[in-house]
Amino acid sequence: MFESIILVIALGTASWYGPECHGKRMANGQYFNMHKLTCASWNYEFGTKLRVTNMDTCKSVIVEVTDRGPNKRLGRIIDLSRAAFQTIADLKVGLIKVKVEKL
Repeated sequence: MFESIILVIALGTASWYGPECHGKRMANGQYFNMHKLTCASWNYEFGTKLRVTNMDTCKSVIVEVTDRGPNKRLGRIIDLSRAAFQTIADLKVGLIKVKVEKL
């Protein structure tokens, strides 16, 4: 018997958030910790694991959806915690092109 695999991929822009939100309550009711590998997304349920890959460097990080965002008017598809963004890009860059895969 064959199993089918459905891979959900999104391409777009990612940013990061950290000190201004550290310790504040997130949409899931927990408190944000910028040192954990988490993200904010409107497209996935809380607790969903995502692989986020920087399209320029091919570096990737696995994060958990814990919050809602980014601001829909800004055109980004995901906001990464400081720790997650720092794993795949220099914080000074601010915005990166990413591929997001649901695991």
